[in-house]
Formats: sequence, structure tokens, C-alpha cells
Amino acid sequence: MRASIITIGDEILIGQIVDTNSAFIAKSLDKIGIEIDEIISISDSAEHILETFSKLQNKVDLVVITGGLGPTKDDVTKKTFCDYFEDVLVVDEVVLAHVTELIEGYFKRKITQINKDQALVPSKCTVLHNQVGTAPGMWIKKENTVFVSLPGVPFEMKYLVENEIVPKLVKEYERPYILHKTILTYGQGESLVAERLEEWENSLPEFLKLAYLPSPGKLRLRISGRGKNKLRLEEAIDEYVKSLDAIIHDIIVGFEEDETIEVILGGMLSRRNLTLSTAESCTGGKIAEMIASVPGASNYFKGSVVAYATEVKINVLGVSESLINEYGVVSAEVAKAMALNVKTLLKTDYAIATTGNAGPSKGDEAAEVGTVFIALATPNQILVEEFNFGQPREKVIDRASVKGLEILLKEISKKEQ
Repeated sequence: MRASIITIGDEILIGQIVDTNSAFIAKSLDKIGIEIDEIISISDSAEHILETFSKLQNKVDLVVITGGLGPTKDDVTKKTFCDYFEDVLVVDEVVLAHVTELIEGYFKRKITQINKDQALVPSKCTVLHNQVGTAPGMWIKKENTVFVSLPGVPFEMKYLVENEIVPKLVKEYERPYILHKTILTYGQGESLVAERLEEWENSLPEFLKLAYLPSPGKLRLRISGRGKNKLRLEEAIDEYVKSLDAIIHDIIVGFEEDETIEVILGGMLSRRNLTLSTAESCTGGKIAEMIASVPGASNYFKGSVVAYATEVKINVLGVSESLINEYGVVSAEVAKAMALNVKTLLKTDYAIATTGNAGPSKGDEAAEVGTVFIALATPNQILVEEFNFGQPREKVIDRASVKGLEILLKEISKKEQ
């Protein structure tokens, strides 16, 4: 099956909100073997909706639409459905009873006509009951294409996808298997990794393909397979992952899409009963944020000092003022002092420290824009490296944060070998 996803809403087109619904729907459909042709965002306009429906009719097997099902006048999806499918709106008594119970039983207020109108659905559609909201989903087929309309509220959309759409598609349609394996790498850019993998990539069979998914400081490699034989796909992907690992083993840190470097580090620190602290200047607490995002991080992460200003480095972290005057605040010496002092202050086994010039201007600093010193204090030694992450400012902060975790990961990995 092939599908297209449509998000309806002017708020998406003007950048007022970010479309996360499409990503969730695409992942959900991909997992059950449905190939996504395109994702489209259009305005709250009947004309645009009708035009898009006509364009996709018989071009794909499935069209999933989110948005435009609310009770206000600017939500036009249901009426447009009726126009396109030459249908009329009727009251669905099951939906009306659910909406009444939700409004009067849960919210404890009298139901209005606008609320009741949520129970209006096209007479030809199959109603997808929304147990967590008032707007039902709608499933209707015209010729060779199924059109499914879902509310734009993310938690309502997710409920309907997981509990109504996916089970119905699995039950009613034969689909191929689409499998993915994601390899997480750190330390080398996309072009360099591509050079190392050129011969390996050329050897892939037609039913497998490799995708490069770069982001600041890290690169994910996704191997995808598509076919009718699930066992064959799994065996082929495993075989090629092993041969890929043999080529770039030095930069691979994980094999699952959601296994980020902070998750991997958390597991290592927990297994060894080790603790960590950070002292951050140019990264402004980004490293601490990444570490603390992992459930259970309190078991190994003790805290951070965001010493953005020089006086905080001196008064809180205890960095010598004479050291700063001699070497400058952006220096290896200051980075080392920050790491050692926060390690002592918070009584941890390891400590990461960053100091640098993220830009956009050089200011009074001697260091060039993009220069960052990252120090790692271990139980036995102090390490420090200098980098220049270029520009823009956001890139410097992101790459420095990831690099700090990467340095720690490599150091702890030596202990686990």
C-alpha cells in the first residue's frame, strides 16, 4: 500500500505550530508496511482540500488527514468531505452520547449546540470512535482510495491511529514487510563515513538500502528492507549490519533508533556505579539537559554549574583569577580547572567542562569564534581537547555538547573492554 498524509491548518503554514502529527502517522504506517509517498500541509480552505483530494484520488491507496474537525467555523473538513463524496451530515447517536457524557459528566457543564454538532458525520463514512475527545475520526472509500480524517489534537490523533486505524488496516489489507535497523555513530561526518562505506553500500541487494541521517556531532545510518518474507529480511539486515560494523566499528555506539548517546552513557554509568557532574560555560547547560532527559539519570548525574559569567567561574567554581588573567577564559587551562573543581565540589567520579566562544562575534576574546575547549576529569587524570566548530552559534553549542558526551563515552568504553 502507498499513502499520503495531509495536515490541514493555517497555523502550520505560518509556522505558529510545528507539525508533529505527520511524523507519528508516518512511523505508524511504516511499521505495518505502508509506504509513504508524500506529506502535505494545506490551508483551512475547502478549495484547497478538494483540490488535494482530487489530486490524490487513485494515485495512492490511503490518504490520512489531520485537522479541521473542531467545533468552530474555521474547521471545514467534515463539510468538505460531504462535498467531495456527494454526501450529507447525519447525527451519529453513539458519538452524541459520548460527547454528552464527556461534556456534562466529566467537565460538569451543560452541552451546547456546538458540542452536539461534533456528532455530525458524513452518512457514508465509517465512524472511528474517539474515546479521548469529542471529534470522531472518519473512514470513507472512493474508488481505489481510502480517505481517513482524524482530529488535529495530537493525543486524540494518536489514540485513533493506535486503536482504530492501524488495527483496521492490518485486518483488511495485505501489506509487505518494511524493516529498519538504525546504527548510531559519533565522531565522523557524513562524507567521510560515506567514503568508508562506498564499496559496502554498492554491494547491497536491491531490497535493501542505506540512508544517512546527519545531525550536529552525530550520524545515524538506517538500513531499510522491503519484501514479503519477514525472516529473509531480518536475516539479510543482520548480515549486512555485521559487515558494516566490521568497517566502522570505531565510531559505532549503538544500534537502536532511540538509543541516543545520553541513553548509552546512562547505562554505562549505572552499570559501573559511577557518577557525573558538569561545569558549562559556552554550552549554557545543554550537556546537563541532555543527560537529565534520560529517565533514572538521578542515579548517576549529581548536577551542574552553569558558569556563563567569569565571576561565576571564580566565585562558585573556584577557578583562579590569576589563571584566567594569564591564559584567558577560553583556554585549556581554565577548562581543566572547571572540570577538576566541579568534580570536587559535587563529589563525582567524572566531570565534563566546556568553555569557548560560540559567537556570533569575537568580542574581547582572543579565541576565534567557534573555538571550544572541552575537559574531562576522570578518577585518575584530566583530559582536554580544543575544537573549532565554526558557525552559527547554535551549531557550536550543539556540537560541543555532543562532543563532550562523546569524549566521556570513549573514556568509559575503555574501562568496559
